[in-house]
Amino acid sequence: MLNKNLTTTPGPIGVFDSGYGGLTVLRQIQQQMPEYDYLYLGDNARAPYGTRSYEVVYEFTLQAVQRLFSMGCHLVILACNTASAKALRTIQQHDLPQIDPTRRVLGVIRPTAESIGSITQTRHIGIMATPGTIRSHTYELEIAKMHPDIKVTGQSCPMWVPLIENMEYASEGADYFVRKYINQLLSTDPDIDAIILGCTHYPLLYDKIRQYTPAHIQVITQGEYVAGSLRTYLQRHPDMDSRTTRGGTTRFLTTEYPNSFEENAAVFLGRNISAERIIL
Repeated sequence: MLNKNLTTTPGPIGVFDSGYGGLTVLRQIQQQMPEYDYLYLGDNARAPYGTRSYEVVYEFTLQAVQRLFSMGCHLVILACNTASAKALRTIQQHDLPQIDPTRRVLGVIRPTAESIGSITQTRHIGIMATPGTIRSHTYELEIAKMHPDIKVTGQSCPMWVPLIENMEYASEGADYFVRKYINQLLSTDPDIDAIILGCTHYPLLYDKIRQYTPAHIQVITQGEYVAGSLRTYLQRHPDMDSRTTRGGTTRFLTTEYPNSFEENAAVFLGRNISAERIIL
């Protein structure tokens, strides 16, 4: 049943992340679809989500989705692997029918899982992600649905997000933890020929990850696949496409103080932005 507090007027595409990582996805989406309007929300005050329980991640993610809906979004992208792994399915199946069955929430895991089949030759792939995403086994489940012949090995990387969020991703300490987790993954399965970076923060570590990964192994960031999947989704669903506005604008919201968000966001986006603070 439609929530009467929600507007039916077309609005921006909502993009949500627990922190800054979703900005790497937003950047790719904007490059492929610059004509649309976007509303980005980072729950920086409560980040990181990677070590939190399913219940807490679901609660926080639902709050963010409802806020984006209330601000005019008909479509929300969870640009966060932890939220996609721990909250997406429940929101899609349980909450959307009650909030507004015409609205949609999409994640970042399925588009990447769909693409991996055409990338791996050995049919052995690695997932490097936060502890929460690895424990959820969501990648294994999604990939098994589409590519049952692929063996998936997960590697938890608990130190990578803290290094990135504290702007230490270029430090020598980062080298140690990048090399450590890659070596652990490849010692578990030496036949891996593709690694999915299953956290939207990780593109900032891409150069170091590439440096310590054997040349024959492809390293996959999610942004371009999520952007391509979103574009295809809107082409296949003209009813949703008609409910998204096109003005080429982007508005940034954070649950932290805007000055800190703006400074760090510039690193992820490669440009300066202006942000507003909200409370969920």
